[in-house]
Amino acid sequence: MRTIFFSGMLLLLAIGCKPDEKNTIGSIERLDAALDGIITTNAQIEILAEGFVWSEGPVWVEAENMLLFSDVPKNTVYKWTEASGKQVYLAPSGFTGTKSESKEPGSNGLLLNSNGKLVLCQHGDRRMAVMNATLADPKPEFITLADQYDGKKFNSPNDAAFRGNDLFFTDPPYGLPQQTSDPTKEIPFQGIYKVSPEGSVTLMIDSLTRPNGIAFFPDNSTFIVANSDPQKAIWYRYSLGENDSIIHSSVFYDATENTKTEAGLPDGLKIDQQGNVFATGPGGIWIFNADGKVLGKIQLPVPTANCALSSDQKTLYITADRYLLRVKLR
Repeated sequence: MRTIFFSGMLLLLAIGCKPDEKNTIGSIERLDAALDGIITTNAQIEILAEGFVWSEGPVWVEAENMLLFSDVPKNTVYKWTEASGKQVYLAPSGFTGTKSESKEPGSNGLLLNSNGKLVLCQHGDRRMAVMNATLADPKPEFITLADQYDGKKFNSPNDAAFRGNDLFFTDPPYGLPQQTSDPTKEIPFQGIYKVSPEGSVTLMIDSLTRPNGIAFFPDNSTFIVANSDPQKAIWYRYSLGENDSIIHSSVFYDATENTKTEAGLPDGLKIDQQGNVFATGPGGIWIFNADGKVLGKIQLPVPTANCALSSDQKTLYITADRYLLRVKLR
């Protein structure tokens, strides 16, 4: 907000809002009447905080009434609360060494395990880890959940989802100093893995070029993975069978053509209790039903990284470039 004094009057000017209104950005495009059952017709996209380098990986923490999210280049986790706004929560968050050559060394995806502990996808340390501290008293101390497959270091774990106590995560090269032909890259593909509660690592998929966001449908037997490749900007659907083998795979939605005219790629996503999919992609947040039909879009003028639902699923939080945003849902 800018404050200007003119002729003894105080004029308040804020981008996207009038003095008595919330600061907003973007618009909501309604492509199907079913969207009205998800987002109210007068919903706004509120700016909650800004000034980040690249905001990512949000998770709502009901026990502390706060949102946690990563600023990946800054190697920092922030928290946001209604009362206090944004505050530094945890630093370092993803690289705990002395010097990193990576431009994205911090944590990316954040989530809570069944014990309420904070789990982090750590780019710089190239591992999945859990914070060895309480949520109310955070400390940059971490316990490794998994950091290698077949004796080789992961690329840079990016996003993750729990299915029960099993942890599924994606491993693109975005946290490496060089995303192509990096001499420190030990695994030749970009994998999707499962980590058991005992720490056993299983390779689930090795065929995607840039696996990124991952989320399970309510049945816990089907999941979606976003592929952040401008040449194959696709959300894929996978079904699990006996012993968690992949028994079916298909294209959930192909947005490759959209990348030619809209900023952003398939990235983070969340799925609500009804099976509706909120997926960051070209132009903002795409909202699908469980069958892959586009119901509408939350259109944003900046690339959009990820999103999170509140515990009651009445609020969608969005990390988009330098912003933290909020949209109220039904």
